Amino acid sequence: MKRRKQPHIVEKDAGVDMTPMLDIVFILLIFFIVTTSFVKENGFLVKKSESSKASAAKSENIMIHIDENNTIFFNTKPVDIERLPARIEFFLAEHQTRNIILRPHEETNYQKVVDVLDKLKQFNKLTITMGLYKP
Repeated sequence: MKRRKQPHIVEKDAGVDMTPMLDIVFILLIFFIVTTSFVKENGFLVKKSESSKASAAKSENIMIHIDENNTIFFNTKPVDIERLPARIEFFLAEHQTRNIILRPHEETNYQKVVDVLDKLKQFNKLTITMGLYKP
């Protein structure tokens, strides 16, 4: 008996061509980069104290607190916003300090905080540290 020759069956690798998929990914990436809008946020600069070391001559800090009712306190005493600079100048005449600590309550009006910061602008040699007050 004669053997029949069977044709060789060549198995191809069943693969997926990833090139079109990569093209689509790059096109989407370019689309999102081009359509993204970058917005520059305006803000204000708050100076932080450079050193946490205590100085040899201990000085008192000025504490300004704004409560949830938008009442301003200067070293635990209520004060009107118009009289705040005068109180600070009087305090600076008697004490040697370079720090103002501003602590608004978390429910304080933002405009009230901005108003206080505007009043503190004239004291540019003092360092203003700001921290949120949470009861």
